[in-house]
Amino acid sequence: MTTLLCIEDEPVMREAIAETLEDEGYDVLRACDGQEGLETLLDHKPDLVVCDITMPNKDGYQLLKEVRCMDQIIGETPFIFLTALADKQDVLDGLNQGADDYIAKPVDFDLLKAKIASRLRQIARFRQQRDSEQQTSWYLEPA
Repeated sequence: MTTLLCIEDEPVMREAIAETLEDEGYDVLRACDGQEGLETLLDHKPDLVVCDITMPNKDGYQLLKEVRCMDQIIGETPFIFLTALADKQDVLDGLNQGADDYIAKPVDFDLLKAKIASRLRQIARFRQQRDSEQQTSWYLEPA
């Protein structure tokens, strides 16, 4: 089963997001701030993170910066910002800092579900291509 991590400091919003994604068949982990999100990410290694930016203890930007500096398994985890920071410059800042996608609140749940599914398909294609290339290079190596 695909596991997602929802990091959101507003409890009602966190539950609404998590329940919507669970209805889509995902296993959803929850965290209330960036620090708890980091701990959950390290403990469970989810397939994708949906993260608010403005949170106590560690904001989304700080968390993303730490994650992108980690080993390949953690550092390459797809990361979608879901935030009330909706100006064009906010979106550009989030993407330029390493987020894979950016969705502004209020949440369009259909858009969120579509972007998650799209990102997961993309990751599956990359992994399949990488595995195929590794297998091919193994066959081509001289004896």
